[in-house]
Amino acid sequence: MDTIDNTPNPNVVEENLSGNLATLYTTTANGSATLKKTYSQVASTVNMAPTTIQVDPTKTYQSMDGFGFAITYSTCYNLMKMDAASREKFLKQTYSTTEGYGVSYARISIGCNDFSSTEYSLCDTKGLENFALHNDETSYVIPVLKEILAINPNLKIMASPWTCPKWMKVSDINTKAAFDSWTDGHLNPDYRKDYAQYFVKFVNAMKANGINIYAVSPQNEPLNRANCASLYMPWDEEAAFVKELASAFKQNNINTKIYVYDHNYNYDNGGDQQDYPIKVYNALGQNYDGSELVVGAAFHDYGGSNTELTNVHNKATDKDLIFSESSIGTWNDGRNLSKRLVEDMKNITLGTVNQWCKAVLVWNLMLDEKMGPNLDGGCQTCYGAVDIFNNYTTVKYNSHYYVISQMSSVVRPGAVRIGTALRSVSDKDIIYSAFLNPDGTKALVVLNSGDTDITATIGDGSENFKAVIPAQGVVSCSWK
Repeated sequence: MDTIDNTPNPNVVEENLSGNLATLYTTTANGSATLKKTYSQVASTVNMAPTTIQVDPTKTYQSMDGFGFAITYSTCYNLMKMDAASREKFLKQTYSTTEGYGVSYARISIGCNDFSSTEYSLCDTKGLENFALHNDETSYVIPVLKEILAINPNLKIMASPWTCPKWMKVSDINTKAAFDSWTDGHLNPDYRKDYAQYFVKFVNAMKANGINIYAVSPQNEPLNRANCASLYMPWDEEAAFVKELASAFKQNNINTKIYVYDHNYNYDNGGDQQDYPIKVYNALGQNYDGSELVVGAAFHDYGGSNTELTNVHNKATDKDLIFSESSIGTWNDGRNLSKRLVEDMKNITLGTVNQWCKAVLVWNLMLDEKMGPNLDGGCQTCYGAVDIFNNYTTVKYNSHYYVISQMSSVVRPGAVRIGTALRSVSDKDIIYSAFLNPDGTKALVVLNSGDTDITATIGDGSENFKAVIPAQGVVSCSWK
């Protein structure tokens, strides 16, 4: 376990500052600063600084939906083992826009995932009249989501199934031979309409519990046959199902968005699955019932390069992109901030946002010291964005918590990514992204992957302020 105490630093108010101030949050790979809050004076002076990052609101890119974590059964189980006051403090710190970092997005599963109590669907007995939420939802996920929504009522929630009910599965879509397994199998084409109604029932059941489902994907990791619960859904089968799903949502007055694909950049090296989202869009065409609900594609980073985001954007500029899952664990030294912070800021947050993603989500918010609870066949080596130790009393913060919070602390839902220009004697170590928030504040997130602190002047051409971007560190700034 990382010996650094990675608990977010308390707020620090700079002395002798008044008037227009920029708010800064800083995290360093060595843990000397972890979401440390400081302020910098905004001035209207002429700027001749050698390193200047200037934002340009006249150049606009995608609008932002938010940043967040997966709220799995395991996350909720661990949260509910905390005492109520400690849990509320942690959730406020994470989700509050006034008392915390304003995390604004969550991902949940439709039925089980590999961090559930058991394998299940929401309709294990044949016939949709047998649809019902499981104890994982009713006793864990829904109560925790309600606590989060009480703190941040604007939280967006995305939901994805790991598998359809087993009675809807076949081993081959042509022979339609039944396939009685949680893992692998195809959706029986004869059940596409029923499975679309299963989604309708899920959205309505969650709504009845006070929870709005903002978006769904038709299948988590459709090219992964091997998860503890999975369903193989190549692009042509997904396109056929999405047409039914969009129509079912439209007919039932559901405005939940649909993101196709939801898997790796490299399409799991399936030659005929390359450009999966584009193939789905082309197969669907333009004129089908509910077409306005199919808004874009979601990606994971367990294979390939995030340059695929720009490739897909360039082929479908009218469709959105989101990044929906990444993990840390034993394989990538996931509890070591000094190893992970720069890489995760570079590849998961800034690297995806700068390639058109309007939302960024990582995997479990909270796991325990034994990397669980988890299911056989799922990830046995994953860490959470935070891990909880010592009989659910000590929270240890990992890189995923920081990279999401560094973004959400200054970039609000509805922000628009804007242009930037850098004037510098040496800019090779700096990566950054700028935004214009709905309230008119500007935001800039800057990563310094080098070994030397950089003092930068940041501004919009008429006003500017100074910020030290520490070596191997990230600074998030917002100002009027």
